Formats: sequence, C-alpha cells, structure tokens
Amino acid sequence: MKNFYRHYSIPTNMKKILISGFIAGCILFVASYGSLFLAVRFCPSLFTEYFNPLFNSDGSRDILFYMHAFVFSFALSWFWDRFKTVFHGAFILRGLEFGLVYSVIALLPVMWISFSALDITIAMVSSWFVYGLLQASIAGMVFAKVNP
Repeated sequence: MKNFYRHYSIPTNMKKILISGFIAGCILFVASYGSLFLAVRFCPSLFTEYFNPLFNSDGSRDILFYMHAFVFSFALSWFWDRFKTVFHGAFILRGLEFGLVYSVIALLPVMWISFSALDITIAMVSSWFVYGLLQASIAGMVFAKVNP
C-alpha cells in the first residue's frame, strides 16, 4: 500500500504550485471585486465606456469572468515555479519584479493588439494594463512567501 501512495501521489512541487495558486486566486478574487467597486465609485467616467455593444453579454459566460482570478493565479503559479530562482531580494521586490516581467512579456503585447483591433480607448487599455500589473505583482508576492 505504501508503494501505491508513493506512485500515485502528487509531486511536492505540484502541491506548492496548486496551493500557492489557490491562495493567490482567493486573494485576487477578493481584491479584484473590492477594487472594481472602488474604481466605479471614484472613476465613473472610465466605466461609461463599457456601455458599448462590444461588452454586452447574455450572461451565459459570466462564470468564466468570475473564475479569471483563479485561472490567472494557477498559470502564474506554474510560471513562478519555473523561474523563481531568477528573482532575488525580499518577497515584496521579488513579487514586484515578477509582476513587471509578466506585464512586459505578456500583458503589453495583448494590450497592444487589443487596442489596435478593438474599438476601445487608450484609457481603458491603460487601466487593464495597470490592473494586470497589480494582479501579477500581488500574486508574485504570495508566491514568494508560499513557494520561495
């Protein structure tokens, strides 16, 4: 029976990836919705741009939107586990650097193509970029603590 568990158990680094991804996902989920309410309250003019047919949904895919923090966190957790030795310093600096690296290599090109292909404003794309940078930095700080 001992060999069965050893042979079919989840590897230790996979556990760290899943646990840190889940923790970061929970934190980002709460932070995302808290910041959404604050942003609507303090920057309402930015959110009037969402009254565009491009953003109207029939509600059938809303669950995908709500799950984004977890999908994002698990993907970043895997990325962190692969490249965490590249980031040095205190956990805050490691998290900020991780967020910046992610933003430059992944977020910037996506924002570029989104702005060039969709009828959206530079303010909207900029807010998405800052939002993604903050999310990745927070996730990086969690990973630096949970999976150093």
